[in-house]
Amino acid sequence: MYVLGLWDGHDSGAALVRDGEIVFAANEERFTKRKFEVSFPYNSIRASLDYARIKPSDVEHVAFTTTEFAKTLWRVFPGIKESYYNFRRRKTPKPALEGFRHWIKYTSTGVGVLPLCGSVSRSVISRQLNSMGFRGYKLHTVEHHTAHAATAALTSPFGRSLVVTVDGLGDGLSASVSTSENGKLNRHISIPARDSLGVFYEQATNIAGMREQEDEGKLMAMADYSYPFSWEDNVLKSMMSASGTIVHAKYGQWKQYVALERIAWKTPREQFAYYVQQLFENIITKLVSNSIDRFGIHEVAMAGGCFSNVKANMMIRRLDALKRWYVFPHMGDGGIALGSALYVDHMLSGKSGYGLSPYLGPSYDAEETEKLLKRDRSLVVQRQPVEEHASHAAELISKGNYIMWFQDRMEYGPRALGGRSILAPSDSEQVKERLNLHVKRREWFQPFAPAILEEDVPHIIDYDGKGMDGLMTMAYSVREDARKHTAAVMHIDGTARPQMVGSGGQAYQEMLKRMKRLTGRGMVLNTSLNIHGMPIAMTPQDAVDTMKATKTKYMFIDGLFVTNRAGI
Repeated sequence: MYVLGLWDGHDSGAALVRDGEIVFAANEERFTKRKFEVSFPYNSIRASLDYARIKPSDVEHVAFTTTEFAKTLWRVFPGIKESYYNFRRRKTPKPALEGFRHWIKYTSTGVGVLPLCGSVSRSVISRQLNSMGFRGYKLHTVEHHTAHAATAALTSPFGRSLVVTVDGLGDGLSASVSTSENGKLNRHISIPARDSLGVFYEQATNIAGMREQEDEGKLMAMADYSYPFSWEDNVLKSMMSASGTIVHAKYGQWKQYVALERIAWKTPREQFAYYVQQLFENIITKLVSNSIDRFGIHEVAMAGGCFSNVKANMMIRRLDALKRWYVFPHMGDGGIALGSALYVDHMLSGKSGYGLSPYLGPSYDAEETEKLLKRDRSLVVQRQPVEEHASHAAELISKGNYIMWFQDRMEYGPRALGGRSILAPSDSEQVKERLNLHVKRREWFQPFAPAILEEDVPHIIDYDGKGMDGLMTMAYSVREDARKHTAAVMHIDGTARPQMVGSGGQAYQEMLKRMKRLTGRGMVLNTSLNIHGMPIAMTPQDAVDTMKATKTKYMFIDGLFVTNRAGI
């Protein structure tokens, strides 16, 4: 039985489940090269079918999510969606009626699901699928926060868990609290879109001069460059509150936007970011803590875009009442195509747990990759066995170089985890600055992250034993005695967002082991293989284009060592 999940909104994509196994998942941005693509995921769907070697007519069930008024309107009139995409990403000149556009957005997205929205959305989705050759399938609609909850509940290691979803909004809601027993979800709390913690953070990101639904991580990083203020001195503290398991916004979304603008106008940007992050951490931590107290379940699975905030996740992890935690790695809307597929497969088959590999995207034939590379006379290409590949990479990194690392299947989600990565020494601030300014081309205050062998984790970070994080979803404090070794991967506040590597591909893990032999630590700087503002590389050609655009000298790609003659 094949179940195809799709999502055609912010960070659109597709996922394929076969007989209780996750076969493939990818997002449309990797194909179109437009960050957080919003168009219908034709490419992702075709890639899913190609990977499984099946035809559209072989798929018996298709699941999609979100039938609220705004999404339905965008399906019927995709030009509106495209216009807002370019406006949000600041790809167009600033419009004279910028405030009016925001007002329209907050008014329309807060409407929720209206009569006929479901049937209209189903009609549009069916027409698009039929144009691709799908026939005889059953189309399922999955509610937005149910799709988020399914990603967390059905891929977590817990048989019984508390499931919390928090995002901007979807289908009239901004958050939910459910319990899961062997994969069966029972929702207890639904928080309306009006009281959205995610929209609050999104608005603050936009007001601070960044792109909403994209640069929230920058606002989080910037907050640590402010002078710290006590909670009592936070001028935003009355704008959101948490009482028990209910979150309440003081104002409606448009009035809240105006209030935030007024405060930001007379507040230094770093200080404004600090106020926002402090309020965000306070509310989301209270929601999780109070939910644990109410339901008496101490294993918590989390999903929704708000859980991409690794500093808030760290505050949640530190709760005494929390025993074990899990954050679905593709926590934002980009993950709900898989959530829809998992939920429908679970309902049809009764399966309660799905093994999740972070490497669910396409891979490429090594011989074809070698032919591609050898056609480019600016590149020198050498074959290498896995052990030599890992040893050579570790040697170059230990000598102060950075390398591009492209291996096997592409990662699913926003983090590079050793499939499509740039790797560098973890202790070199000089290499860090070069990566920031000349390779990634991003803001100086954004930190990089470390990849650390699991056996070395307790020697580098203050590890509390609540679960290893192989998916880069959580911040940790770096040990005082390890800070000289983490200068390139530690934020100004002494925290880092590690990938704890117990597995992750033979060559990747072996490279870290070789690093340990050379330096005494199985650790490197790990960042995504892309230029900032572009999606992570998917194909070998993407990697070559990035290598040449950034004048990177070395790349290790599927058993091949590549030197760029023009590299520096």
